[in-house]
Amino acid sequence: MPQVLTTNALILCPHGGRGISSPLHKKWTANGGSVLVEGDPGTLLCPFVPLPCVGYKLQSMGLNATQIDGQKVILVTDFNQTFTGLPLVMAEFHQTFDQSTPAPIPTGQSAPPASPEMADLVAPVITTSTSNIPVALTPPPPPLAVSFNMATDHPLKWILTLINEPLKYHLDLTNGAPGATVMPPGGNWSTPALTILVSMTTAFLTALTVGKHHLYLTGVSRRGLSGHSEVVLEVTP
Repeated sequence: MPQVLTTNALILCPHGGRGISSPLHKKWTANGGSVLVEGDPGTLLCPFVPLPCVGYKLQSMGLNATQIDGQKVILVTDFNQTFTGLPLVMAEFHQTFDQSTPAPIPTGQSAPPASPEMADLVAPVITTSTSNIPVALTPPPPPLAVSFNMATDHPLKWILTLINEPLKYHLDLTNGAPGATVMPPGGNWSTPALTILVSMTTAFLTALTVGKHHLYLTGVSRRGLSGHSEVVLEVTP
C-alpha cells in the first residue's frame, strides 16, 4: 500500500524541478526523513525559465486516518499541485506500511481490505489530439479546437491549466473563459473514459501574446494518482 510522505521523498514538477519540503512538525520520522502533514510547504528548483514552478503546499485527500497533532499525514499517492496548478510527481523509498483506512480502526480489530478504488495504483492515461499547434495572428486565425482523452478505472477529477509564457501567468480553464469553451466543463470525472474538447474563438486566439502558450490537462484517480498531457500553442505575428 502507499507510503507516508517524508522529506526523503523525490518530488518533481512536470519540468523536472526537484521539490524540497519544509515540515512544520518533526515528531515522526521514517528512515531519517520527517513525515509530512497537510499544510507543509515546499519549494521547487524548476528549470522552466518563462514561468517556473516555485513551490507547493501539501494537501491530504483524506484517504488515511493517521494524524500528527491533529493534522493529516500526507500519503505518497495524495494528489498535489504546484502553485501554478500543475501536478507533482512524488516517490518514496522507505518501508513504512499504510493500511489506507478512511476512519480509525476500532480497538482490537484489523483493518478491512482496501476497496477496488483504493487498491488501484495505476495512474490515469491522458492523451491529446496533437501536441504542438502553430497559430499565426496575420491574417486572423480561424477558430481552433483541441481534444484530450482520459482513461482510468476509478476517476475523480480533471484540471485544465493555461500557462502563458510571454506574460508569465497561469489561468485555470477548467470551466472555460471568455472565448474558450470547455466541454464538458467543471472538472468532474465520473466515467472511466472521457474526452475534453477545448474550443477557442478567433477573438481568443488573436488576444494571445506572441510566444508559447501551454494547455495542461491533468486527470486524477480516486487513489490520488494523476496523469497529464500538454498542447503547446506557438503564436507568431
